[in-house]
Amino acid sequence: MSSATQPPGPEAARTAIPRGSRNVLSRGLATVTVATLLLFAVSALFASSSLTRGTLLTMLPFASALAVASLGQTLVVMQGGIDLSVAGGFSLYVVIVTKYPAGDNHRLLPAVCIAFLAAIAAGSLNGYLIGRMRLNPIVATLGTNALLFGAVLWYTAGIPTTTTARLSRIGNGTWLGVPAPVYIAVVATIIVTVVVKLTPAGRRFEGVGANETAALTSGLRVKRHRSAAYVWAQLLYCVGALLHAGIVNQPTAYEGNNYLLPSVAAVVLGGTSLLGGRGNLAATAIAALFLSQLDQFVLALGVGYATRTLVQAVALAVGVALYTIDWRRIARRVSGRRAATLAPT
Repeated sequence: MSSATQPPGPEAARTAIPRGSRNVLSRGLATVTVATLLLFAVSALFASSSLTRGTLLTMLPFASALAVASLGQTLVVMQGGIDLSVAGGFSLYVVIVTKYPAGDNHRLLPAVCIAFLAAIAAGSLNGYLIGRMRLNPIVATLGTNALLFGAVLWYTAGIPTTTTARLSRIGNGTWLGVPAPVYIAVVATIIVTVVVKLTPAGRRFEGVGANETAALTSGLRVKRHRSAAYVWAQLLYCVGALLHAGIVNQPTAYEGNNYLLPSVAAVVLGGTSLLGGRGNLAATAIAALFLSQLDQFVLALGVGYATRTLVQAVALAVGVALYTIDWRRIARRVSGRRAATLAPT
């Protein structure tokens, strides 16, 4: 076998996986944690109303729903993709668990089962289009998103339905003074992290996302892992939608629109590269808390919805710049030019 046709060796594989390395992810976790603590400190100084007990009890459940949805987006991004169908899927699962029971607590469990079946169907469609047919993730998930919103409008006719009392107790309940959705988000983060980081299947999943060529050489089923990412993502969106449906008394048919950009921003701020690779799921969950508190902080300052959306976009841009630009190299160049300028002629 000639050197031109030989598979990449271990050294080549290691040099081909600079993105998403564990060092970068550790830095991402530290960065987003420090940023969140600083945000709470700034909020206490300039917008203390955003940290009152009532405001926190309102913010934390939504942050929990966003954290769970962002976990799903992280799995997709780890495979080098992106899921823009989160809005349609989230909205569909919300309306299923509210409209089907029609206020009857006894019909809530069948509604939840239907929602999970719909999530598996949506994830399988995305997985087939992207993992098997090799379509562009943006194009494929946008098409799926349109289908899901079509199903939402067909099923609800745009008329909101009141949440059942049982689901409302889950979404708005507290335990030891902490909203119940926070515990669910923490448990979901722990479970997904353990599966991805500590099981053989999870390590294979990370390996496929980090280097497709090396994974193929190792005999891993790349298409299966890539397709499965979209299925698991939709299941996590469904869990987040259940939390959201319990928090909001009368959700509309477009509840998922508020989770599209924030879910991507949480992934980026958590340090997961949009090019794929290993991801830090705990950092993603903390980033979801950061974005939720940032929204509350901006809201407490009295700005409009357009400005709040712009702030989220800026946070996304900062996250991309933070983890993709080689700031050390720029600093060395600047210091080198400064030294050359100050050097005696």
